[in-house]
Amino acid sequence: MSSSHRTAFQPTPAYSKNRPADFHAIRVDSEHAGERLDRFLAGAIPVLSRSRMQDLIDRGRVTVDGVACKRSHRVSAGESVQVEMLPPPAASVKPEPIPVEILYQDEDVAVVNKPAGIIVHPGAGAKTGTLVSALLNLFGGSAGLSSIGGALRAGIVHRLDKGTSGALAIALNDAAHKNLVEQFSRRQVRKTYVALLHGRIKGDSGTIEMPIARDLRRRSRMTARRREGRPARTEWRVLARMDGFELVEANLHTGRTHQLRVHFSALGCPVVGDTLYGAPRQERAGAETLPDLGRNFLHAARICFSQPRTGERIDVRAPLPPALRAYIAALAHALESDPAAIDAALRPFL
Repeated sequence: MSSSHRTAFQPTPAYSKNRPADFHAIRVDSEHAGERLDRFLAGAIPVLSRSRMQDLIDRGRVTVDGVACKRSHRVSAGESVQVEMLPPPAASVKPEPIPVEILYQDEDVAVVNKPAGIIVHPGAGAKTGTLVSALLNLFGGSAGLSSIGGALRAGIVHRLDKGTSGALAIALNDAAHKNLVEQFSRRQVRKTYVALLHGRIKGDSGTIEMPIARDLRRRSRMTARRREGRPARTEWRVLARMDGFELVEANLHTGRTHQLRVHFSALGCPVVGDTLYGAPRQERAGAETLPDLGRNFLHAARICFSQPRTGERIDVRAPLPPALRAYIAALAHALESDPAAIDAALRPFL
């Protein structure tokens, strides 16, 4: 694990479920000196949206060495940035009986198996049918989830894309939320994905280190072609090869938006089903055209983190969904690949 991380949070006091979590104190390291204040904080406290962070800055709730600054302030190494986590503007999300499997739960943290096709929290164009609505239903309303991210992101510590399924950690109280955010910041959370790639990747394993930034031409996309992007690192290894396709396991060392999708696309091997980053809508396998998968072949198969209260290491796995298992079986059949080899590759993820 790299010793370099984006933020240096102040030491966390002895764990208390009711400990106030109103402030974040962050010291700027030399790696991020010169960044705009709003951009620095967007990376430092990813649980808050960029617009929410900018609102706190504009309202004077963010200070640098005790002085309120504008968004455009350039931070310097050694400066202490303090963010007052005011309650966000009133908002509401209604509980909805959306089926979501709970993979693990204690009094502080839960891990759910997010289905593909569901958005994690409300946003532009998505007010209902989100994972937050499902969580409110599962955990007895907002009182059963952390509140740091606001009503629209109750319990949400990190995210998975709409088309991605798998293990997602949920904070059940504010102290746990803050602790998990710190673990993510320090790269102490291990996240493992399974992906099916379109194309042929070079080698049996490797590390991708390419910065990721917003694509200025297509705002719905991210890109690895801009030097000013945020550092991103992905480790991968091949599980099985089929003619023109690669089944891989990938571990994230950073959690940038669309990271795996962008990194594999940059290598010329987009995730199967990911038309936004270059995969065909329907794959050809030998003489057959496979049905539209209707999602990305990307699954968060495992998450490993420390229990916020005890420090015990928690390792949770999410089985590969039946739809992905059926798709790869159809692909292997069409390509006349050895089914035993495919089964062996998938066995740890079933």
